[in-house]
Amino acid sequence: MQSIYERIEQLIKSSGMTKKAFGERLAISAGNLGDWRRGKSTPSTHKLIEIAAFFSVSLDWLMTGKEWQPEKVQETGSRYFFDDSGQSDCQDTELTDEEKAFIREYKEFAAYRRRRSDDHRT
Repeated sequence: MQSIYERIEQLIKSSGMTKKAFGERLAISAGNLGDWRRGKSTPSTHKLIEIAAFFSVSLDWLMTGKEWQPEKVQETGSRYFFDDSGQSDCQDTELTDEEKAFIREYKEFAAYRRRRSDDHRT
């Protein structure tokens, strides 16, 4: 299984950039890249969000190597259920703390992408 660094390296190569140019564009030092490569450290959440947006890949793929697959939503009358979990209406009180944290991070990612898109239009 590929590491996060290996996926980042794959994106850099496929874009035709050098690691140096990539680092300069995203304010990542050669030392940090080396630490990521050696497994000494990993990118911060904010840096992962920035890298995913830069390469237009999902944060899920960058972190896990797998694309996120949403659960199938089935409509039954006026209620919604997520597959066999029986979770109805996506109420925040039914989510675990880990799920809430993921949603907060994803909202930050979406807001970042929107700002970045707006910046490129002007």
